[in-house]
Amino acid sequence: MYPTEEARESRGRPDLGLDAKGESSFIEFFRKMPVKVEGTVRLFDRTDFFTAHGDDAIYVADDVFKTQSVIKHLGSKENGLASCTLSTTQCKEFLRRALTVNQLRVEIWLPEHGARRGANWKLARSASPGNLQEVEDLIFGDSDFVASPIVLALRAKMQDGQCVVGVAYADATNREMGVSEYVDNDLFTNTESLIIQLGAKECLMPADESNTDVDLGRLRNVVKNCGCVVSNVPRSSFSPRTVEQDLSRLVKDDTVHFDLKVALSSVAAIIQCLGLLADEDNFGRYVLHNHDLSEFLRLDHAALRALTLFPDPNTSGQNTSVFSLLNRCKTAQGVRMLGQWLKQPLVKEHAIRNRQILVQIFMDDLEGRQRLQDVLKYMPDMLRMSKRFQRGNATLEDVVRCYQAVTRIPEIAGILNDIPAGTETDSKLFKETFAEPIQELQDGLEKLVEMVETTIDLDELAYHNYVIKPEYDDDLKAIKQQIDNVRDKLDEQHAIAGQDLGMDTEKKLHLENHSSYGYCFRVTRIDGGVLKNRKGYLDLGTVKGGIYFTTEALRDLNDEFRSLSQSYSRTQSQLVRTVIEVAATFIPPLERLNVVIAQLDVLVSFAHVAANAPVPFTRPAIAQRGSPLVLTNSRHPCLEVQEDIHFIPNDVSLVPGESEFLVVTGPNMGGKSTYLRQIGVIVLLAQIGSFIPADEGASVPVCDCILARVGAGDSQLKGVSTFMAEMLETATILRTASRDSLILIDELGRGTSTYDGFGLAWAISEYIVQHIHSKCVFATHFHELTNLAKEQQGVKNLHVVAHVESRAGNSRYDRDITLLYKVEPGTSEQSYGIQIAELADFPDSVIQLAKRKAEELEDTQDVPNVLDASQEDTDAGIALVEDFMREWVKRARTDTQSPTQEQQAAALREVASEFEDRIRANPWTARVLENF
Repeated sequence: MYPTEEARESRGRPDLGLDAKGESSFIEFFRKMPVKVEGTVRLFDRTDFFTAHGDDAIYVADDVFKTQSVIKHLGSKENGLASCTLSTTQCKEFLRRALTVNQLRVEIWLPEHGARRGANWKLARSASPGNLQEVEDLIFGDSDFVASPIVLALRAKMQDGQCVVGVAYADATNREMGVSEYVDNDLFTNTESLIIQLGAKECLMPADESNTDVDLGRLRNVVKNCGCVVSNVPRSSFSPRTVEQDLSRLVKDDTVHFDLKVALSSVAAIIQCLGLLADEDNFGRYVLHNHDLSEFLRLDHAALRALTLFPDPNTSGQNTSVFSLLNRCKTAQGVRMLGQWLKQPLVKEHAIRNRQILVQIFMDDLEGRQRLQDVLKYMPDMLRMSKRFQRGNATLEDVVRCYQAVTRIPEIAGILNDIPAGTETDSKLFKETFAEPIQELQDGLEKLVEMVETTIDLDELAYHNYVIKPEYDDDLKAIKQQIDNVRDKLDEQHAIAGQDLGMDTEKKLHLENHSSYGYCFRVTRIDGGVLKNRKGYLDLGTVKGGIYFTTEALRDLNDEFRSLSQSYSRTQSQLVRTVIEVAATFIPPLERLNVVIAQLDVLVSFAHVAANAPVPFTRPAIAQRGSPLVLTNSRHPCLEVQEDIHFIPNDVSLVPGESEFLVVTGPNMGGKSTYLRQIGVIVLLAQIGSFIPADEGASVPVCDCILARVGAGDSQLKGVSTFMAEMLETATILRTASRDSLILIDELGRGTSTYDGFGLAWAISEYIVQHIHSKCVFATHFHELTNLAKEQQGVKNLHVVAHVESRAGNSRYDRDITLLYKVEPGTSEQSYGIQIAELADFPDSVIQLAKRKAEELEDTQDVPNVLDASQEDTDAGIALVEDFMREWVKRARTDTQSPTQEQQAAALREVASEFEDRIRANPWTARVLENF
């Protein structure tokens, strides 16, 4: 809602430097602008600040300022335009959040040259979650990239009765492209896995494919569910007519996959929509990959959410996700690689073991690990700097930062050489992965070090000045002498002011080169009293850090210093360009160094986390596919590090043919869901090469995918209920899982009636056991499902233990429960939902009503339930009851008259005493007895 007219009057109009005519012209232009794509925010660059208008102003006000009180209106009351002003700093923060977190598109408009103020504007920059190239300088600035946004193009078509999906993706930051073409099912499970593996932020799809037999609506929903923004582009963008020629211009080598026809049409869309051919710097610089889904463990979106692999932007707190737990990286490139590894766990046994060996080496050497972390934290993100060189906006500061990174290579190499690497095989792997590449890169980058030390004045770095050495040019040398003279005079003025004010120039009175004021004096606010009533001292500003001030002489010297510095910069400009051009030739080895540093950072982080866990992680044995999954005292790595939590470890045994399907029952809040999740997290940790939270001797087989149905929620905006959501997730599992998959299912069927839910749970479980034969952990409150173990081989029952103690009362609900969080073999009697409600401090009246209604409902149930005993036990039990009844009639009968009640009772007690052991020994009759 827009503010009221009274509110507009009180808030006034924003100060945009426009007169009434200019405001009117801008409003007219704004309202004639083309309709923007949904999910787009338009900003207007007014040189020193930015503005948003209309609905965008309201969104910006809510997002940045958390209030609409900042909104002002252009124009009249009746025809006003809501407006919001952002400083440059606020705009950068908004852009970063809008593009990387909120998944919005952004347009930035500039006034056209020569146009009347406010009259005409042009689109200067546009960005989307998958394409940040045009705003990288705004949203990242001098900070390191935290992610490499990936945009993909996707097209699906029917061929020979099969749905063929062609995908192309591009990482403009790393100048990488990839293609993939595969057959998918009607749930698009392969496409879902691909998007998660790539971590794509945006997906280009044809806006209109009305003639296709593919369900594009479902495909779009799959893409959106993976947190990927769908951008509809004209169908003509997917025309592959010139794509082979275009790829040949962009790609370094001749490895172009021209046989993937559907994928190549998606390549055409990527090239056109990203405008890759418009930048000649891209020619011959891209690397093309053929992405194979089977190269990595596959995750669906439900598993990604269930295992909490990445932090939720709306959730605060450390170690709340696997990523935040493992992220002890010291570099931005390491953080990026960690995120990539979590999305792309390995499936090749030798590759996993190689990572484990490297983690073990770092874990065994605490001193070496700490020394590496101390050095790594000073390593800059060479990828970000290489982008600046490629774009032609690098500076001498970038050259110096590259130089500083390269000069630390010998220190890193020395530390690596000091780390003992165990066996000869381990030592060889360690050298091939780190020592040899780093030594090779050090040799290749020596000339960069030599060039920088020869051309750049490194002594000036102490003053944060990046300049060419004056010895290179006579004019530079003369200007440098003048600058040195001015600096000497600045020191003289510092001493004079200190003597005049009676202040120590080392501790009290500081001479600083301020970013805004230039050279000036600073004293703390406490010492500011010395300036009162003192002539000749000019106040510049007061901040938390102190009071800035100057004198006439110091101001003149500062002006002279600035003038000389500008003259120095102008004189050295050609030399600077030459130095930057030479430094740009070292981009390839710097990028290779970046990859080595990232890998080193992640593996050292793995070792740090493993060694510093509450109970140190251990190295699991990586077994071939289909082998048992065996864990002793396994723990959930994120929960065990939370404060005030003493985590109860549990064993896991998933053995094909014996216990490949685990049915877990027990009370609410007893730890069933945690047990499921920790198994999934441990398998994933093992397949990225990390150590795991379990005792020595753990064995983890390689899995091809992890599929989960844990805690599905509804999505009313998409018209999907809780039950429908869990059915969709379960359908994906049944269509995707193989014998080598790990399936995690929690509380399936609770979104519908008890009978329907149980029927579905039983049928799905039986299908997994009989047809898929994958490893599966199934947590449920349907206690009847435990009978599956009696009918199917490979099913084992587990339950979470709770200590139950009776208290005063006749109901079986009048008991206290203590959750022990221990998983043991066997089944649980009940779910103890009412007792859990008591622990949650429900009102006593609600608890009593719940108990009464539960007992009434139980009284209406048929007993016994044949699912609680085998057919053999049931038949034997029925025969036993018939024998019991015949014996009772026989003993109670008399020859002369009908038996009295006392005689019948006496006979019943006598027969019951004789039959008691036999009745209790039979499962069916024992259950009948329990329900009396």
